[in-house]
Amino acid sequence: MSSRTECETLDRKDPFRAHRGHFHVPEGVIYLDGNSLGLMPKSAPTRVADAISRQWGEDLITSWNTNNWFHLPRVIGDKISPLIGAGSGNVMVADTISVNLFKVLTAALALKRERKVILSDSGNFPSDLYVAQGLNRFLSDGHELKVVAPEEVASSITEDVAVVMITEVDYRTARRHDMKAITKLAHDKGCLIIWDLAHSAGAVPVDLIGADADFAVGCTYKYLNGGPGSQAFVWVHPRHHASAEPALVGWWGHARPFAFDLAWEPAPGLVRQQCGTQAILSMVALDAAIDEWADVDLLALHEKSRSLCQLFIDLVEGGCGKHGLKLAGPRDMTRRGSHVSFHCPEGYAVMQALIAAGVIGDFRAPDLIRFGFAPLYNSHVEVFDAAAALTEILDTRSWDKPEFLARKAVT
Repeated sequence: MSSRTECETLDRKDPFRAHRGHFHVPEGVIYLDGNSLGLMPKSAPTRVADAISRQWGEDLITSWNTNNWFHLPRVIGDKISPLIGAGSGNVMVADTISVNLFKVLTAALALKRERKVILSDSGNFPSDLYVAQGLNRFLSDGHELKVVAPEEVASSITEDVAVVMITEVDYRTARRHDMKAITKLAHDKGCLIIWDLAHSAGAVPVDLIGADADFAVGCTYKYLNGGPGSQAFVWVHPRHHASAEPALVGWWGHARPFAFDLAWEPAPGLVRQQCGTQAILSMVALDAAIDEWADVDLLALHEKSRSLCQLFIDLVEGGCGKHGLKLAGPRDMTRRGSHVSFHCPEGYAVMQALIAAGVIGDFRAPDLIRFGFAPLYNSHVEVFDAAAALTEILDTRSWDKPEFLARKAVT
């Protein structure tokens, strides 16, 4: 595809064209960072305002019952379930990915007490590795975190591994693991497996039940548009509902929370994966965002994602190749998530110049400029214009300014 006109033609046929109108897009901005923070749904301010003024302001504490606050983690979880092939009643929205990962990792290790190795890869998000490292230091009983290259995961699954802990889509390169194949390898060796879906949910089709996974966690503020810091989700296969007990427990996960027993008794099923009281105002915004997914065809969504990513790769390599940019991750679209990263010698400054020009992506150390394509609202024309802006910035070296070279706290 070589022209903006061709992109406009594709966008007129876009099955998600109407969905874009459901989100607030700031004037003059091309937003390609939905893999870090999704756009705000236009319905969210009204829903949150009602939760503040009527539910909290007027109904007060009765809202736990009258406005269903207490059950929101399960209600939203059931809405997320179809997006990740989770099955009804198997997803709970609560806390953060790191907290939920700690819960399911401790539960999984307790089910495999005779084994001491946690296997992960160097493409995993560092926070996931930190959780395992911190847990191992706390346990001090011989547990080991083994980190291998992504392509070495399959050969590293051995009979001494208790838990395989993998992020499906690499946050830097968009490299995508084969969930079904790796899960089978893990089970064949007697291991349990935990999948992190942070860059999967809302971007690529996921089938947790079909893949026969054991546990999964994921966030909701990226492609699912739940808002900054919105609660993460946790999934447990039904076969583990009765046996998986997290080390981090709280009163919301008690079998009878309002009996106020002094001893913890796990609630049946997934409810025990809750810990303490949840942030309801944030959860109301998340509920509004997840409602935008009710009629989304995930296969069509993935097809558009591939189209956007491939277009961007072609345009950037065609226009910016002479500037030393190099694609990160595989070229095969079936092995990629929904973002594209390029190694760029002056990546940080280039991204700051792009943001100043109204094209918002982000930077990941040491040299990656990263662009997320949210197929629910991004268009082919935006991709074309973003690539053109990047080409101009590199051609003119307009990135080489003190204000773009100075590092900010968040990259």
